[in-house]
Amino acid sequence: MTIQPPDPASATPPFEQLRAQVAALVATGDLSAGERLPTVRGLAEQLGLAAGTVARVYRELEADGVVETRGRAGTFVAETTAATTGDVGAAAAAYVAAARRAGLTRPEAHNALDRAWP
Repeated sequence: MTIQPPDPASATPPFEQLRAQVAALVATGDLSAGERLPTVRGLAEQLGLAAGTVARVYRELEADGVVETRGRAGTFVAETTAATTGDVGAAAAAYVAAARRAGLTRPEAHNALDRAWP
């Protein structure tokens, strides 16, 4: 698993880039259920981000059910995300991030989804 640094030239905030990237890695299986994520400080240092940014990403991913925090043991990919509920939530998060990067409004993103749905 390789988490890439956010693109500083992107209009999408680094927080959203990182959140979407981790969600997409889970969705594609590059991060598997039960896999331990880097520590907040370690990932922040690796990516050149503030620890608070990475902590916020982990909190939001946990609220979405993508990851789970196990106290001092660390943050892990949620067992239910890939193993039992599939990757629809993570794929949706990746789609939202891609739509935002493309500059789509919410209604435009919905229209694109409606056109893609057979």
